[in-house]
Amino acid sequence: MKVTVVGAGAVGASCAEYIAIKDFASEVVLLDIKEGYAEGKAMDLMQTASLNHFDTKITGSTSDYSKTANSDIAVITSGIPRKPGMTREELIGINAGIVKDVSSNIIKHSPNVIIIVVSNPMDTMTYLVHKTTDLPKNRIIGMGGALDSARFKYRLAEALEAPISDVDGMVIGGHSDKGMVPLTRLATRNSVLASEFLSEDRLNQVMEDTKVGGATLTGLLGTSAWYAPGAAVSALVQAIACDQQKMFPCSALLEGEYNLNDIAIGVPVILGRNGIEKIVEIDLSDAEKTKLTESAEAVKKTNGTLEF
Repeated sequence: MKVTVVGAGAVGASCAEYIAIKDFASEVVLLDIKEGYAEGKAMDLMQTASLNHFDTKITGSTSDYSKTANSDIAVITSGIPRKPGMTREELIGINAGIVKDVSSNIIKHSPNVIIIVVSNPMDTMTYLVHKTTDLPKNRIIGMGGALDSARFKYRLAEALEAPISDVDGMVIGGHSDKGMVPLTRLATRNSVLASEFLSEDRLNQVMEDTKVGGATLTGLLGTSAWYAPGAAVSALVQAIACDQQKMFPCSALLEGEYNLNDIAIGVPVILGRNGIEKIVEIDLSDAEKTKLTESAEAVKKTNGTLEF
């Protein structure tokens, strides 16, 4: 199993590290445009192999896509990160060109690849890959919902004063501060609804804290977060590589599901060796349907600024 990670910055390097530590891939290739940067990150990570007990080979390359040939999975993290005060949508101009170029070069050397998009605005960048490549739709996946759901569970556990292993919850909709839809109604602690433990006001606070989770970290760090995004990507990669048939909310191209068409947006999917094995349609309340529709309208508005 060969995995390529394009972009050797904080998110890409964290993703490569988590994949290597889990030890399910034979090779991880880090690629970056900055001279020597990916090579240095790869060497640094390889020097942890004996300490972290993994045998995955990590190599780095400066813009040489031939080194990515025959990748099973490719992760696109490249692009400019958010700075304090910026929205994900403000990154579209620069990142669209980068993602289009990267996906084209990846597919040229790995025609059977499965692509996971991390670059922001993530739903729009995922849609861009759908529209500018010939890959089947099941082999193009946006990461956002997996990260947003992890942040949701963190906030739920905090509110419940419970170990996070007790908690389950899901975020659908767009990967944006206003667009994401945390499903508080369905959130649980050991199969018991979280609403049995928390007031409606407290659950609403959990929802709002989740929606600004990325912006909160950007304000604290001065740039985008990297540990949780890297871990979210590695979980998706492992689910595909190991054919785990696990359910994650991911940005998928919808063609009628949830009454939405011609849009990539976060919904629950089953991930396995073929990428998206199935889009799962769950029963939403009227309020949740309205929020998802509003989120989709915002994503489509951003998509409208793309130039193919």
